[in-house]
Amino acid sequence: MVGDSLGSVLYNYNTTRNVTLATMIEHAKSVKLGVQKSLMVVDMPYNTYRNSKEALKNAKMILKKTKCDGVKLEGGNKIVKIIKYLIKNRIPVMGHLGILPQSEKGKFRSKGKKSTERNRILKEAKILESSGVFSIVLECVEKSLAKEITSSIKIPTIGIGSSINCDGQVLVTDDLLGLNPINLRFLKKYSNLRKVINTAVSNFKKEVKKNKFPTNKYSY
Repeated sequence: MVGDSLGSVLYNYNTTRNVTLATMIEHAKSVKLGVQKSLMVVDMPYNTYRNSKEALKNAKMILKKTKCDGVKLEGGNKIVKIIKYLIKNRIPVMGHLGILPQSEKGKFRSKGKKSTERNRILKEAKILESSGVFSIVLECVEKSLAKEITSSIKIPTIGIGSSINCDGQVLVTDDLLGLNPINLRFLKKYSNLRKVINTAVSNFKKEVKKNKFPTNKYSY
């Protein structure tokens, strides 16, 4: 999954809204060079699917230029018509419910604790399935709701901060590798590469300053 989270991870943007279509395409093209067996899905960035015609034009461009297997759109009821239009025109679509980074304002919070919100998200998951999406990302959805959604639909659910009650899981690569200093409840760091990198660069700097590098071993 090539996510628009690359905006904060690689470009230090404070919102995914700053990520452009051109940026997503260029990164996805690079990712595709290393993909051999995996399904590759590309996020459609903010303001690239405001209506059906615009969405189709941009989705076609993404698929053509990146050779990806599908695109991901954030939202439920508000974009159902757009999703149906894309699928009708043979664009494979992945859905995304729960926290919607492109439209969230203020501090992110988990979704599905309130009954009205819970019922809406569950209903939207079923609507997305009936619309033809091949999978749905559930972001920071309350665990019992994630379980209910997963058991209520036949397509795979992919969780991020939505418990083990999903069919699959995803994390931002830089986050799971420990490259970012942020600490979120759902984010497990499987390594601390930030510390490793900082130590390596610091040691390089010290050796250069003390004229210890390069030694004869590293010289021609």
